[in-house]
Amino acid sequence: MELRHIRYFLAVAEERNVTRAAERLGIGQPPLSQQIHALEDEMGVRLFRRTGHGVVLTEAGEAFAADAKRILHDTRIAVEKAQSAGRGEIGQLNIGFTGSAAFNPVVSKLIRAYRQAYPNVTLTLAEGNTAQLLAYLDERRVDVAFVRLGSQSPAGVQFHHIAIEPMKIVLPATHRLAKKRKIALSDLAEDPFVMLPREASPTLHDVIVGACREAGFEPIAGQQAPQLSSVVNLVAAEFGVSLVPASVCQIRVEGVVYIDALGKPISIRLVLASRIESTPAKTANFLQQASVFAADMS
Repeated sequence: MELRHIRYFLAVAEERNVTRAAERLGIGQPPLSQQIHALEDEMGVRLFRRTGHGVVLTEAGEAFAADAKRILHDTRIAVEKAQSAGRGEIGQLNIGFTGSAAFNPVVSKLIRAYRQAYPNVTLTLAEGNTAQLLAYLDERRVDVAFVRLGSQSPAGVQFHHIAIEPMKIVLPATHRLAKKRKIALSDLAEDPFVMLPREASPTLHDVIVGACREAGFEPIAGQQAPQLSSVVNLVAAEFGVSLVPASVCQIRVEGVVYIDALGKPISIRLVLASRIESTPAKTANFLQQASVFAADMS
C-alpha cells in the first residue's frame, strides 16, 4: 500500500463519486476505479458500496477512513518537520565561548538576533578556554565556538572573523601607577604578570608576552589563572598585573583598575570556529548571521 492509494481512497470517500474524485485528483476515472479495486483486494475487504448516485463507505471503509486521515496528517507533519530541519529552523545548536568572549557585545547581539530569527532552535552554551573549546568542536560537543585565535589553525577547523579587540592593562587599585590614565607597558617590567597557561589559551598568552617583548622586557611569570575572570580576581588580590581584552572591563571587581597602554596599540582577535566538513543548515545560518554582524562592526 502506498500513500497515493490512501489519497485516492479519501478523495473518493469525500466526493462520494468516483468521477468527481478523479477530476479532483487529475487522473482518469478508469485508472482511479482500478486503484480502488486493487486497494480493496489488498486489504481483503470492500471499502465502498456502489449506489445509483455514486458510492458510500462500508463499515470497513468508515473504520479505515479515520486512520487514513491521521496517516496523511502525520505524513504531512513529518514532511514539514524535515523541511524545517533542512532549512535550519528547528533542532539544537551548541555554542562554545571563552570567558572573555561572553563580554564582547558582538557575541551577545549575535546570539540574541539568532534566537529571534530562529526561535524553534534550542541553544545550549558551554564555557571553556580556547584549547578546551577546540577539543569540544572536534568531539562534536559544540557546533561553533567563540575563541581567541593566533596564527595557527588546527586541522579540520575553519575560523570566521568576529572582531579585533583592544587590550587593557589591569592593575591592583593599590598599584603605584593605578591613578594614571595611560601608562607605558615598560613601566611594568618589574611586576609579575598574572596569565592563563599557554596550553589553555596560547593566543592570549602570546599576545601578552609579545607586547612585553616589543616594549623591551621579558614579563615576569606570576600566578597562573584558569579563566580570564580569575585573572582579574588575582590582580585584585595583588598577585600581579596583566593585560586583558577591553570587553573584560565589564567585570567590576573591587580592587582593580583598567588603564590604556601608551604606544603601539595592543589587540587580540575574536573568531568563531566551526568544523570544515559539511555544515548543517542551523549552523550555516548562525555563521551567516555572524558574518553580517562582523561586517557591521568593521
